Amino acid sequence: MKHIDVKELFANSKEYKDKSVTVCGWVRTARDSKSISFIELNDGTCLRNVQLIIDKENAKNISTAVVPVGTALKVTGNFVPSERNGFEIVVTDLEVLGECPADYPLQKKFHTLEYLRTIPHLRPRTRFFEAVFAVRNELSFAIHKYFHSHGYKYMHTPIITGSDCEGAGEMFRVTTQPWKTDCKTEGEYFAGDFFGAKAGLTVSGQLEGEIAAMGLGKIYTFGPTFRAEHSNTTRHAAEFWQIEPEVCFADLHDIIEIAEDFIKYIIKEVVENCPEELAFFNERSEKGLLDKLHSVINSDFVKLKYTDAVEILKKSGKEFKYPVEWGCDLQTEHERYLTEEYFKKPVFVTDYPADIKAFYMKQNPDGKTVAATDLLVPGIGEIIGCSEREADLGKLKGAMLKRNMPLESYTEYLDTRKFGSVPHSGFGLGFERILMYITGVQNIRDTLLYPRTVGSL
Repeated sequence: MKHIDVKELFANSKEYKDKSVTVCGWVRTARDSKSISFIELNDGTCLRNVQLIIDKENAKNISTAVVPVGTALKVTGNFVPSERNGFEIVVTDLEVLGECPADYPLQKKFHTLEYLRTIPHLRPRTRFFEAVFAVRNELSFAIHKYFHSHGYKYMHTPIITGSDCEGAGEMFRVTTQPWKTDCKTEGEYFAGDFFGAKAGLTVSGQLEGEIAAMGLGKIYTFGPTFRAEHSNTTRHAAEFWQIEPEVCFADLHDIIEIAEDFIKYIIKEVVENCPEELAFFNERSEKGLLDKLHSVINSDFVKLKYTDAVEILKKSGKEFKYPVEWGCDLQTEHERYLTEEYFKKPVFVTDYPADIKAFYMKQNPDGKTVAATDLLVPGIGEIIGCSEREADLGKLKGAMLKRNMPLESYTEYLDTRKFGSVPHSGFGLGFERILMYITGVQNIRDTLLYPRTVGSL
């Protein structure tokens, strides 16, 4: 049906001033007086509502009863200047597209996020989630825009896979077999399955991404990944999206430079293109959010070796919940101390102990550490995991055998080191994590349309 988006209406208000316009949307608020009815209408194209004025004296053909909140309307009227609202529509015709009964759950102007998680099918109609998904959309576009403009090819790596990239055994199994079977062994069970082998949902597209990069130079993946870990926290979801570039002929220093440039670029794009939404989050989610984002855009990120980070933490005088010793994995409290109190800016921590990092990371000459880095940011801790990949076939096999990994399951991956191996690097960025950081949203469940977490489907 012919109508004008509310965003278009306000963006080009001079063009539509004092003209008859038609808009569609849902009633956000409605109130009635003796002579005039007021309706706030929103169509999802922007945070702003457009106010509808129904003059009862001059609107004999329109029902003057207050239209219930949640009702879907098609409205025609004159788009006129308003001292209070900038512009509003004086209604000349109103059509109810979808009625909404009195038990509509979003009657109040503000609801808690905890309550809204119980009605995920309706929460996109709220101002908060309208803003979240607007930023999510802009951030997605900025990611693609960055890589496309820098010559990367976008690859769609498999969602169903036979390899556990991280080696943590936290994969969801994919099967067509019945829950009850007469199979006597695991091998017999999987031999009769759809693929004739054990299959699961991917925890990362990295291994396939490396294979693609070995012929295409530099690629990126941006898609759903899955972790079956029982981490019922505000930062973990079982299904989330991940960005993973792989770059050939690049060492650790190169990929650090790329990661910093990338983070600054995508934040800058959202700041410039979502000013209304970020102003909203600055008030509702995190005071000082805009200052934080501008600081990241304009800061030079710190580069700090893991060994030096441990020394800083040990000399801090702080009583951490988790004690710090060389060889431990840094916890969120350690990461936040470094970024929020000590440096007050994002920090790349490099050269981690090999024993706490993945098998594919390049082994440093000292025999103890790997060419890996995590980007830590104020307010959240780790946001990017990054490394130069081990290009030496013998060293890679050694690291895998040390972890009791079956080499026969990684034949194709190992072939990339056998046939024309080159130095190459990459990183992984959890999309919802960076979305939380940019919006100040405190719970990953509030960045997804339907969050998948342990015990909740």
